Amino acid sequence: MINDACYYQNKFNNVAQLLEDGFSCFSEKPAFHSLGQSLSFAEIEQKSRYLAQWFQHQCGLKAGDRIAIQLPNLTQYPIVTYAAFRAGLVIVNTNPLYTSREMKHQFNDSGARVLVILEDLMPKYQAIKDELCIEKVLITAAPDLLTGKQQDRGDYFDFNSVINEGSHLPPVSKNDAQINDIAVIQYTGGTTGISKGACLTHRNLMANASQMNIRISQKTESEGENFVCPLPLYHIYAFTVNLISLFSLGVQNILIPNPRDIDGFVQTLKDVRFSGFSGINTLFMGLCQHPEFPSLDFSQLKITFSGGSMLTSKAYNTWFEITGCTITEGWGLSETSPVITLNEFNKEQVGCVGTPLHATEVQVWDINNQPLAQGQIGELVVKGPQVMLEYWQRPDETANSIINGFFKTGDVGLIKDDGHIQIVDRLKDMIIVSGFNVYPNEVEDILCSHQHITEAAVVGDHDEKAGEIVHAHIATLEPLDEGDIIHFCRQHLTNYKVPKRITFHQQLPKSAVGKVLRRELRNTQ
Repeated sequence: MINDACYYQNKFNNVAQLLEDGFSCFSEKPAFHSLGQSLSFAEIEQKSRYLAQWFQHQCGLKAGDRIAIQLPNLTQYPIVTYAAFRAGLVIVNTNPLYTSREMKHQFNDSGARVLVILEDLMPKYQAIKDELCIEKVLITAAPDLLTGKQQDRGDYFDFNSVINEGSHLPPVSKNDAQINDIAVIQYTGGTTGISKGACLTHRNLMANASQMNIRISQKTESEGENFVCPLPLYHIYAFTVNLISLFSLGVQNILIPNPRDIDGFVQTLKDVRFSGFSGINTLFMGLCQHPEFPSLDFSQLKITFSGGSMLTSKAYNTWFEITGCTITEGWGLSETSPVITLNEFNKEQVGCVGTPLHATEVQVWDINNQPLAQGQIGELVVKGPQVMLEYWQRPDETANSIINGFFKTGDVGLIKDDGHIQIVDRLKDMIIVSGFNVYPNEVEDILCSHQHITEAAVVGDHDEKAGEIVHAHIATLEPLDEGDIIHFCRQHLTNYKVPKRITFHQQLPKSAVGKVLRRELRNTQ
């Protein structure tokens, strides 16, 4: 059992060495399942080795060069990721739903030389190709690993053809990356302005994998088990937990390419016995509302992780009633590799994000960067081996964000007497009504407890008298009266927190990860 947050970083110099260890230990075990196909650790090792050889010998990539990956959850993702690590490259994870404008910023800001992209996304790339620093583009189609088909891609490169070509090339040079070298440039969501690249080192990723495995190994035998992965691998949570942490334990990851296709998702789950699951609030509710979901086999399910957005009591209770498994909520950020805190198994506190992981310190600071007493509300700051090195080429923003080793998260919260951490809200999302602070999460949780409300998001509207008023955006199962909703809120909230305006939606705008986008609701007022 792993019981040291420095376990991997004491054992290995870089992530590539950790991967080689996993390939050796679990070679015949299934590693990844996607589109009905499972590949073993040995098969992933071979394909990623061939691709790494192509990166070095045909692309001329050298250690520290950046490579962008823009793929959904297909087995090609871990193959490309592991090849990049083995070739000493720095990975730039890229959202497949990005517009051409967003792609251009991320590719040029990072200086990526190579792009690995899904065939369906090529029109967005071609619209901006002359404005990019990208030198080579490697294209894959979703069924490539199923068919083995090689294609002529013209000026671009074909995934299966490159794997075949790489098999005839010399072995990849040894990865000499050191523990504090950059491994990944993970771009933030850009909710407070232009998206910034968080520089995550090999130490950061291996430390967070160790920290997570300390908790995971308390609950599962891991090797040979199946974990469902609907969260996108370009998101740092799935990247670290599924591609590194669970990989190092010998777990098979069941990749879900499109979790929004609930019918297809449920159909996939019918064919596997799974012991682990990760998701977010909207996904849990979407699955639980599917008529066939309750009939699935949950007999092996031991762990359900939640993060990325607030877990409501309704989602927690509904999931437990159907699956018999509690949801273990955690908290993290792109800049922290990402996990900071996690609830203890079977001691979950709904509304709290748990306690800090091993070797992690969390404090609450006031606006002057001074620590507050336990129980007081302020900005949460974190120090630990998972905290990023810096923002890519942004020294001023790095200096403003990391003070005396503590990263300022921008999340408002408190530390309870028992050490559990409660996130109150994002600092930028707080609404001030006549001088009183209103935290949207609290109001949203009350709204979602209504039996006919499926989703809720709360933002502040300008008001001449109060400065701001609370504006609730909701999606419902059946038509509701605005007055009834306000009356319901008055039974549970003090007056200044009660929404003064209600807008009804069929569904709320969400990110690719499924987080409700409050900023879009503000922009449409």
